[in-house]
Amino acid sequence: MSNPLLDWRLDLAALTTTGTDLRRPECVLAEADGTLWAADLRGGVLGIRPDGSQEVLRPLHGGGPFAAEPFVAGTIPDGTEGISLPNGLAFDADGNFLIANFGTKKIEHLARDGSYHVVLDALEGQSLGQTNFVLRDSRGRLWFTVTTRQDPWLKMGRERIADGWVGVIEEGTARLVADGFFGTNEIRFDPNEEWLYVVETPGSRISRLRLAPDGAVAQREVYGPDDLGGRPDGMTFDAYGNLWITLISHDRLVALTPEGDVLVLWEDGDPAAKTARDQAERSGALTPDLVEAARGKLAPRMASVTFGGADLCTVYVGSLLGTTLPTFQSPVPGQPLVHWNERRSR
Repeated sequence: MSNPLLDWRLDLAALTTTGTDLRRPECVLAEADGTLWAADLRGGVLGIRPDGSQEVLRPLHGGGPFAAEPFVAGTIPDGTEGISLPNGLAFDADGNFLIANFGTKKIEHLARDGSYHVVLDALEGQSLGQTNFVLRDSRGRLWFTVTTRQDPWLKMGRERIADGWVGVIEEGTARLVADGFFGTNEIRFDPNEEWLYVVETPGSRISRLRLAPDGAVAQREVYGPDDLGGRPDGMTFDAYGNLWITLISHDRLVALTPEGDVLVLWEDGDPAAKTARDQAERSGALTPDLVEAARGKLAPRMASVTFGGADLCTVYVGSLLGTTLPTFQSPVPGQPLVHWNERRSR
């Protein structure tokens, strides 16, 4: 079977949107019944039902303080520590929400009835740092990433400090799995959970580690090119083995093939404006106007990609500055995550 993406590129005429008035929908979870859940600054998560109705689910007690306008439409500047910034999401085995909260620096649990508790806020007596993403494996372990422990956190990028790390919680006990990553972001497993893939956002690359059944890792290596041509943020596999990646720096959706080739699937925004922005940045002449002109129109600060729909062929794109989810059909289904069959069987 040839790779379905080799001769495919998104037809903009077929692109639609899902949801309205979203607030920093950085991460999106899809259920088999068509329900979507997105990270939301007004609470923990926002649900979008198949009929289009929406609800914000926030903790009944605790979990705040939450961001208020006009910050809800913004990115994450320094000085926002303590404000709830739900980032990465995962379902637990019962369909409740596990949240990596970038603002509170905690791993949190939010039930569908609004009950809330902190899963993890420190390791070996030290604050976790900027918690970014959570992912559950088939053995029930919860894996999580921390972008940096620098304070302020943007110091990591300015001074190129590779102190991001990956941890795991197993049977209530947390441990550090691997560290020394440059801006750790999303993580994913291959279908057999033999490799753990790690986004290094400022590093502009994907790394991976061989994963043993007991959770030990080894054989760390760069997966694909050393430079993806932009800063990756979110990623997910399709059933063929292509790794779909959002480049948040360029509002570009690409796919990394099993052979290591990078395919551009969608360029949101004006490519010429992006080129001008990049040239100005390299020469030290970057201006706010150039940055604004280079932003995507539907998914500005493109952050994540999720497969959903009954056949896992519907694609939803999350972003930091968007208020809706660009939606389209893929020629190949996505790799189902652990929760997919769990939720389908209920």
